[in-house]
Amino acid sequence: MKNNNTEYARLKSKIYMRFFVLTAAAIAIVFAMYELLWKNRGWDFTLRVLLRLGMSRRTAEGIYQHWFRNLTELVWIVAVAVIFLVMLRFFLNWFTKYFTSINKGIDALLVEDDNKILLPPEMSATEDTLNTVKRTLRKRKRAADEAEQRKNDLITYLAHDIHTPLTSVIGYISLLKESPDMPKDKADAYLDITLDKSLQLEKLINEFFEITKYNLQEITLDKRDTDIYYMLLQLTDEFYPVLKQHGNSIELNADESLSGRVDAEQLARVFANILRNAVSYSYPDTVITINAAKDGGDIVISVNSKGRTVPKEKLRSVFEKFFRADDARATNTGGAGLGLAIAKEIVTLHGGEITAESANEITTFTVRIPAQ
Repeated sequence: MKNNNTEYARLKSKIYMRFFVLTAAAIAIVFAMYELLWKNRGWDFTLRVLLRLGMSRRTAEGIYQHWFRNLTELVWIVAVAVIFLVMLRFFLNWFTKYFTSINKGIDALLVEDDNKILLPPEMSATEDTLNTVKRTLRKRKRAADEAEQRKNDLITYLAHDIHTPLTSVIGYISLLKESPDMPKDKADAYLDITLDKSLQLEKLINEFFEITKYNLQEITLDKRDTDIYYMLLQLTDEFYPVLKQHGNSIELNADESLSGRVDAEQLARVFANILRNAVSYSYPDTVITINAAKDGGDIVISVNSKGRTVPKEKLRSVFEKFFRADDARATNTGGAGLGLAIAKEIVTLHGGEITAESANEITTFTVRIPAQ
């Protein structure tokens, strides 16, 4: 942004010029009045005015002698003051138009259109600021509207998806109740299907809770000296059942002395969300690699997984809430589209950044946070 002193130089020059012009005009008016109305003719002019007001000549001469001749300096001081106040009024009326323009510009911030806010040329700095604020507000509103739409779509999809397994559960339980003498192998098969559908139903309901929790939560950090290596090692152990089910494994490459002052619980939440995403979208029977090291005063941790390359236009949106990378509403991948949005919020609170890259069927999430 430009220096304000430079940007407002034009406005200050215009104010100085206007003030100089009005001052010069006031002096010229006073001088003209003195030369044309008073000098060598003040007696005649005053007497003529008083006589026209219906005064007698004697009374007019007395007023002139007492009020004008004896108090000439005071009269001219009053005259100059009156003229100065009139000129000052003109100056203030002209100057306050800038405040009117600014007020109109502020009102225009609330108008949802593409029209640019226009102010007088000498207020280009304020004009640029207001237009930047307007663009920012519109961008945030669009992002909020899109997130709200994605949330509504997601809830609609979830409501539809819940209906299918629920119908199956009710149907198979009804069959089992109506046929108590059903062969054991067939009953066991029905029970297996019922359990599978019930677990699917539980997952969908958890997505509803995830959405509600995100809208109500407020993340705060409790930073402490943390063994980062042990935290990542513990995460790999916790994810073993999920990895085994999908045929994945984790390879951890990190120095055992890696540590930093972070909120261990929240940071573990970040990498749990990244790993969950990696498992969901990676190819079965592939290795997920975690690399962690210090880079200057930062800790850099990357998670690499092999799967379908994520298009660039989708990669730009993966950290937005309620965004899902899969085109279809597949119930076996992803969640409510909140995990990476929460991860970004936590990393940002740590003063760091999280990025994503995807090329040649390798997707990499990189987290960089200050070590202290």
